[in-house]
Amino acid sequence: MDGSQLAVTLGGVGAIGLLAWYFFGPKQSHAARVMGNVQEIVVTVKGGYSPDVIRARKGVPLRLIFDRKEAGECSSRVVFPDFQVSKTLAPFAKTTLEFTPDKAGEFGFACGMNMLHGTLIVEDDGAETDMPMVAADATCPVPESATCPVPEAKAAPAQEYAKAVGVGPTLPVAGTSQVEFAMVGSGMTCPSCAMNIERALNAVRGVDDVKVNFGAQRISVRYDPAQVTPEGLDKVIEDTGYSVSVRDEPGGRDTEDKEAAQRAAERQDITRRLVVGAVLSFPVVFGMMAHEFFHPSWLPMILLNPWLQLALIAPVMFYSGWPIHRTGWLTLRHRTADMNTLITIGTSAAFAYSLVVTVVPNALPENLRAVYYEAVGVIITLVMLGRLLEAIARGGTGEAIRKLIGLQPRTARVVRNGAEEDIPIDEVLQGDIVIVRPGEKVPVDGEIVEGRSTLDESTVTGESLPVTKREGDTVIGATINQTGAFRFRATKVGKDTMLAQIIQLVEQAQSSKAPIQRLADLIASRFVPIVIFISIGTFVVWFNFGPSPALIFALVNAVAVLIVSCPCALGLATPLSIMVGTGKGAQNGILIRSAEALEIAHKLDTLILDKTGTITKGRPSLTDVVPVGDVDADELLRLVASAERSSEHPLGESIVRGAEEKGLELAEPGEFESVTGMGIRVSVEGKRLLVGSRRLLDDAGLDTATLEKEAERLAVEGKTSIFVAIDGTAAGVVAVADTVKEDSAIAIATLRSLGLEVVMITGDNRHTAEAIARQVGIERVLAEVLPQDKALEVRRLQGENKLVGMVGDGINDAPALAQADVGIAIGTGTDVAIEASDITLISGELKGVATAITLSRATMRNIRQNLTFAFVYNTIGIPVAAGVLYPPFGILLSPMIAAAAMAMSSLSVVSNANRLRNYKPSALVEPSAVLAGTPRVEVSQGSKEQAMVTVKDPVCGMDVDPKTAAGSATYQDKTYYFCSVHCRDAFKAEPEKYVHGS
Repeated sequence: MDGSQLAVTLGGVGAIGLLAWYFFGPKQSHAARVMGNVQEIVVTVKGGYSPDVIRARKGVPLRLIFDRKEAGECSSRVVFPDFQVSKTLAPFAKTTLEFTPDKAGEFGFACGMNMLHGTLIVEDDGAETDMPMVAADATCPVPESATCPVPEAKAAPAQEYAKAVGVGPTLPVAGTSQVEFAMVGSGMTCPSCAMNIERALNAVRGVDDVKVNFGAQRISVRYDPAQVTPEGLDKVIEDTGYSVSVRDEPGGRDTEDKEAAQRAAERQDITRRLVVGAVLSFPVVFGMMAHEFFHPSWLPMILLNPWLQLALIAPVMFYSGWPIHRTGWLTLRHRTADMNTLITIGTSAAFAYSLVVTVVPNALPENLRAVYYEAVGVIITLVMLGRLLEAIARGGTGEAIRKLIGLQPRTARVVRNGAEEDIPIDEVLQGDIVIVRPGEKVPVDGEIVEGRSTLDESTVTGESLPVTKREGDTVIGATINQTGAFRFRATKVGKDTMLAQIIQLVEQAQSSKAPIQRLADLIASRFVPIVIFISIGTFVVWFNFGPSPALIFALVNAVAVLIVSCPCALGLATPLSIMVGTGKGAQNGILIRSAEALEIAHKLDTLILDKTGTITKGRPSLTDVVPVGDVDADELLRLVASAERSSEHPLGESIVRGAEEKGLELAEPGEFESVTGMGIRVSVEGKRLLVGSRRLLDDAGLDTATLEKEAERLAVEGKTSIFVAIDGTAAGVVAVADTVKEDSAIAIATLRSLGLEVVMITGDNRHTAEAIARQVGIERVLAEVLPQDKALEVRRLQGENKLVGMVGDGINDAPALAQADVGIAIGTGTDVAIEASDITLISGELKGVATAITLSRATMRNIRQNLTFAFVYNTIGIPVAAGVLYPPFGILLSPMIAAAAMAMSSLSVVSNANRLRNYKPSALVEPSAVLAGTPRVEVSQGSKEQAMVTVKDPVCGMDVDPKTAAGSATYQDKTYYFCSVHCRDAFKAEPEKYVHGS
């Protein structure tokens, strides 16, 4: 190795080391993020907790961010037994646990297996202690790492300490605000750009949460307005090298029109730069290629003149390539890098080398005087062409939002001061009387006060059949009036309308990240610096071992590595598919709240359907009155209906409605008492009535044997029996039936054909539940489940290693919806249930569940295709550009070909994501095509006898239900129960230690 090779080798190693420090080394520390009056600290989980001793103040909310850098069961859960809180920790991700320490002292915390341990020291305000700790100062950037240097204590084992840093002012502040920025035309061209912006904003004092969506080209920031303003955030982004604009009304027509204009302006700007680049590069490329391959005698030699090539390519370099270079150099200044950086370094190196050859040719040996202006021109031109095609293709991914906004009419006809007038829709007020004529769109949500008509609600609910509406019925904005004219009172206007809420939820889902994107984000955050390191290594290897002229080969291949790599494909793989998938869901009446819900839905293997309101219509009607004893049927019905007048239960309402239809005169009830999940105790005309389930009468010590036979007969018919007792004596049975929805059987058959186990959950007795299940083709039934036990039943199925989805519509379904891996709410249900869900079916039809599942599967399949292509492209492209095929085959990748490949790679991912726009719901399956066996009915034992009794695990301190404990052990005539076999084994090894502690 001669002196020049040694110098290049040492220089390359030194450059890689310097750049590694520059990109990944310690950076200027920043204040902790702020959200009101909260203590916050990051705990790294990798074979233990780091730090494993944490200080916090009593009474101040504590936010612990567990950064888990491993997988495996051992550290998958953290438990704080003294505060009755625990949290599952996702592998290779950050998980936040928040609670308020309400007592002072030292408290242990551990993993779910009690193998990893830490200590939380909670101090009263003003408490002093001599235990070593890390102060909250600028020398320890807590949000980045909770591990800081600590003085060693004498004669004590080394241990890490950290202090939970108070985040925000001492006094509580008002709630946070949120602002959105549009990154249209900002030069944000790869996922590294998005991560640079996210990193810069997270470092700003007062910023609580940042979400940057590269595919949607948007930034959402939640911040404390007392400490930072949108203008200040805008400046931070611009200082990072990107320009943005505030989205004044996300999802609004004006905002979308403004952004559409910005996108058009962006395409025009790219087109101008592309045309300039193509026109000026063509003569240079033509001259060089013709001379290189054909050596024609007619070729004007002036085309080979370096000075002419410089004159032609300089505008391409500095005008056409300006958006690339500006962002590329600015990101380097902030010690980050993105795809613009790679192109900037590559083209700058080629241009600078060519410039030296042109201006001072004698400075280089004769065999090194080749110029590469044509490569610079072609690379920049092809990159701009790729961006133009990508911008055009990416515009299609936001089609769903634009279509939803386009549904809304621009004007409304209202009655004011006795006169009709047309006003802009933004001026419609709550309470206005709005007139809708045949063929017009309903402008806002409201309630019909005069007239009737049929409406086409397919644009909002996805249901194609028209719906008849009359006085008292609700109408939805953006639906189309078909036949009659009517007037309605506006109840929801502006951002409160259903259409506005749909648009907001779709945008929210499109801005969220799917778990599958974590891997892509992790790679993207390191991708560009690693590519630069590979490029430097390529230069060194070719310079030392390549053929002559080695410098030229080294330069060309190093530039090819920089140009061919494409982090864009990785960054676009997930968000674009999520955008299209959630948009298609909205068009089919399915609102998906987050990308995570969309991803998990494709893995579901079990689906629990609540019977009432989901499988059935939820409006039962009176069918039978069976008296026992002296009271006749009409008198029994009159008393029961009178008792139910104060009840809001649907079964009670159906009984009252049935009595009124028979013309019975009802009395006013007194001393009304509702017994949750069982029925009511009430006084009517001096008589004490018990009306409800058999369990209600059993608990009162009454003999129900005379009612059982009739109840069983009615149950076989699928009817719900309501037991009645008067003055301590069984008096009869009143039966009601809830009819099955028309599409339930076919929807359930479709779900089963997709490989899902469909389970029905109901509070009805086993006979009624079995009758309904047989009617709709369900093979597994959870019967007699009290409202408070639904979540427990979901958890029980999850304990069978199933991924469980829950479909419901009532308030009592909300806990179960939240417990399920994916909660699906019927849109016609209660707001509480919808809020607790991950997916909402606007139309309320069960077949929408099948559509949601198939859409999830199609979206995840599309994402996997995108990620596979992105990984394969970069895995193959970078080594080929580095020259691995040269020794065996003599093949080298020209930088110009590399530029074309890079441009086409991201375009391919965008085009593949757009294929999702062709998604259509799968055809429904007839029940006869899916054979169903006899329903297996499981009767809930959850709260039948008593509420669940828990005991403390003596090892870890967790509350454990003895009936579901993982293990038990007897010591000194006392039985102890454990959350895991590890705790049990630890107890058996040293029982005295834990018995004394307990």
